[in-house]
Amino acid sequence: MSDALQMPDQATTRHRMTARRIIFLSLALSTIAALAWLMITTLSPGGIGVLKTIMFVCFLITLPWTVIGFWNAVIGLLVMCLNKHPIEAVCTLNPADPQTPMRSKTALLSCVRNEDPLALETRLTAMLDGLAHSGEAHAFTLYVISDSSDDQIASEEKAMAERMSRQWTGTFKIRYRRRAENQGYKAGNIADFCKHWGDQHDYALVLDADSYMSAATIVDMVKRMDANPNVGILQSLVVGLPTESAFARVFQFGMRLGMRSYTLGSAWWQGDCGPYWGHNALLRLKPFKDHCHLPEISGNGPLSGCVLSHDQVEAVLMRKAGYEVRVLPQETGSYEENPPHLLEFIRRDLRWCQGNLQYLFLMRMKNLKLVSRMQLLLAILMFTGSPAWLGFMISAALAGLTHKGTELFRADTGFILFMTIMTMVFAPKLATVATILINSKLRRSFGGTLRIIVSTFVEIVFSAMLAPIMAIAHTLFMSGLIFGKTIGWGAQGRDVEQLPLKLTASKLWPQTLFGLLGAIWISAQPLHVIWPVIPIVAGPLLAIPFAILLSSPRSGWLSIRSTLWRIPEESSTPTELYPLGLPALKGHNAPQSTGIDGVALALETQPQPVRSKA
Repeated sequence: MSDALQMPDQATTRHRMTARRIIFLSLALSTIAALAWLMITTLSPGGIGVLKTIMFVCFLITLPWTVIGFWNAVIGLLVMCLNKHPIEAVCTLNPADPQTPMRSKTALLSCVRNEDPLALETRLTAMLDGLAHSGEAHAFTLYVISDSSDDQIASEEKAMAERMSRQWTGTFKIRYRRRAENQGYKAGNIADFCKHWGDQHDYALVLDADSYMSAATIVDMVKRMDANPNVGILQSLVVGLPTESAFARVFQFGMRLGMRSYTLGSAWWQGDCGPYWGHNALLRLKPFKDHCHLPEISGNGPLSGCVLSHDQVEAVLMRKAGYEVRVLPQETGSYEENPPHLLEFIRRDLRWCQGNLQYLFLMRMKNLKLVSRMQLLLAILMFTGSPAWLGFMISAALAGLTHKGTELFRADTGFILFMTIMTMVFAPKLATVATILINSKLRRSFGGTLRIIVSTFVEIVFSAMLAPIMAIAHTLFMSGLIFGKTIGWGAQGRDVEQLPLKLTASKLWPQTLFGLLGAIWISAQPLHVIWPVIPIVAGPLLAIPFAILLSSPRSGWLSIRSTLWRIPEESSTPTELYPLGLPALKGHNAPQSTGIDGVALALETQPQPVRSKA
């Protein structure tokens, strides 16, 4: 092993992490203080009354998430530029030894609820096929653990498991279990597995219905766990699968840009207090069973009862028990599907919102690490920032309408503040774009310089329109929680489908109304005052056509044909993705006939009709 890859001893690592966290906290707090001073200076003309006070408080609430994202991006960029092995620089684990035979036993947990059994079978078969070819099949058992409420789907799941069991006789053990009741949701499903089969395995690889992981990644993660007995959870970096959805295609291109620098930067200071995202992650079962029992939140209302966003709570409990929680910031071999249209994207976000707000009642848990408490707080601020942002915008508009006389805001410091915030918001993406453009291999994998620049520009416009739409959705949902409103945790929509106008309008009329009122306000203001607000108003105003257009199968087909928003898996398709038959891969260096059914992968000349579930 080269000097660059030698791991420091535990004492050195501990001191290094302490220093990194002090540096990061100092950077974050000083940046928040500087931005707060800039805002006070901007608001100072004419004195600071009630509306300006509300603006300032709302601004402060939005700052931590923005500032931390910015410094994660800056640090991640520096890690990429200054280290030959950036992943090893932030994930200081003993490396996996490919020559060491695997003696541990790992359960593959496919957690499903009312999902398409055929699509699930395709992914699981491809994963098992890869593991069989790796020579490590003896170390794995597949469990399909179902919480499906639909009897027909459950019957198809059972038939799928029986079919796979016959196919893999003598190679893999495959078990199917359906719970009669969905107690505790996914966390309860996994807890039930631990109760009945946990003692038979060393690790569990948690998979969602849309998860796909390559055999090389799975084997590497298991061997890393073998080599690092203090690691309780090892989280892979999950990226989006190529897709035929225009909405998901643009969204996951932006996510791919943002996550490279952001994840490296966050891993640099989080270290052994890393995140767990609930899937595509490896659990060490004994400490998980002993220490990660989820508390029941007392009281009534939508935030009481079972913990919904269980993953980060399990991560902080694992860390509390003395085990490390690590993220492996490597962008290959671990995949998921992203929501195919805006309505499903909102529904997923609102589920997370309800779950994350439960952390308000868990912050008082005893003996948590300071970094763990910060992670719970940040998970809350990720959503509470939305009403704060809307409160800031509405207060500013009201101040403009009611103010008479002298200048309301300082234009010079206001402009500096606006440009600073915009730079910080887009820093993760811009940092990654910079590293892609200067690396010829990466540049080619994302489609070349021109495609990257055009795709990035359009994605930034897309994000600018999407952000206020989501902020309104979050705010309305959180307001509803006060009155007992909740959201169901059913199966996710995964099909590309043309959203009907009536359904879309019924869901997005609040955004449209907000945009209409904003447009009326803009029409009465001078251009030099309102130009920063135009994107904020445009997104909600156009929310309905925005959602319908990007949900269309034809839009998805055109986005693929344009070759914009390309991710590396489309430029050079990894062999392990061939069996999935992904539409966006067709015609992109894929073989003419491959996969478990030998399906030809040739680019269609027309998009295929999709049955709508709406």
